Amino acid sequence: METYLPEALFILFTLSFIAQLYYLIYYHNRLRLYKSPDEPNQVNIPVSVIISARNEAKNLYENLPLILEQNYPDFEVVVINDCSIDDSENILKESQLKYPHLKIVTVVENDRFKTGKKFALTMGIKAARNEYLLFTDADCRPASTNWIAHMAANFSSSDIVLGYSPYHKAGGFLNLFIRFETIKTAVNYLSAALNGNPYMGIGRNLAYTKTLFFKGKGFGSHMHIMSGDDDLFVNQNANASNTAIEIHTDAFTFSEAKTTLASWYLQKKRHMGVGKLYKNKHRGMLSFDALSGFLFYILLVLCLILNYDPWPALGLFIFRLVCQVIVYYKVFRKLDGKNLIWYLPLFDLIYYVYLNIFGLIGTFIKTTQWK
Repeated sequence: METYLPEALFILFTLSFIAQLYYLIYYHNRLRLYKSPDEPNQVNIPVSVIISARNEAKNLYENLPLILEQNYPDFEVVVINDCSIDDSENILKESQLKYPHLKIVTVVENDRFKTGKKFALTMGIKAARNEYLLFTDADCRPASTNWIAHMAANFSSSDIVLGYSPYHKAGGFLNLFIRFETIKTAVNYLSAALNGNPYMGIGRNLAYTKTLFFKGKGFGSHMHIMSGDDDLFVNQNANASNTAIEIHTDAFTFSEAKTTLASWYLQKKRHMGVGKLYKNKHRGMLSFDALSGFLFYILLVLCLILNYDPWPALGLFIFRLVCQVIVYYKVFRKLDGKNLIWYLPLFDLIYYVYLNIFGLIGTFIKTTQWK
């Protein structure tokens, strides 16, 4: 048994290498080859921007004018003041005096039951006067005044538009990894959409039609789950023919990353708890990538420690790394992370360890309670 153990490990290592190469070439390379139009098509369709905000007075004061002053001919901004107890109401009312296309929807806390973001968004969607809906968060700021124009241009051929929302650069190792993980997540869901297999979107920059929302019964099937207003909705309603992506730099929305491990952990734990509710084919696709990437590094280390074909093992590692650099160099530049490519060997290892740890944690998380 011991005689064949190193050989079996190397075979498993080679299989994990092949699996990782498949994702890299078949999926991620599509994003490298994709090019957003330099100028959006002038569709000029009426758009409703929807923002759910709970105790976001500071962010509303700083970011809302950037959305209300977009360079787009026909749009409204619907802000749901979701049970806020700070100065949000006053800021919104003052803003409405200056910007008549701002609509305020107020959700009041009920003593008998707690409402969550999905309830607030549903109220905002019902209040929106337009068919085409564009979503972001109060802590997000558009990269340009053409954000709406770029996102709305995709409605000419799609019902769902998957945007991208990077985090601002800041000092520290945690910020570097959060930005890296955000890009890797985007590479996965954007590439899958380009491959005709969309499975998620990010609520910080996401668009879809009101008709699709009500046709799919809104958030009804997962209203009791505290997260998933973005990824679960896309997972249930997106398909190869109704989904587009938008990654022009003018269409980004930026936000601030968590600054402590504790706050980041709570954020990721909440998100990971929703992944187990994805469609089976998507859970399988994501799990296979996470497990094969994790095994690739674990088995590489074992091959080196056991001194069993260490040079071929290192060769496969270097070959995969070279392929990653070729594919990701252009992708990372597109997604505002060109400096992160130099951290690839370290962060890729941490990323796959993180995926498996949080994936395991997510299987034990109760998702039927509000935040």
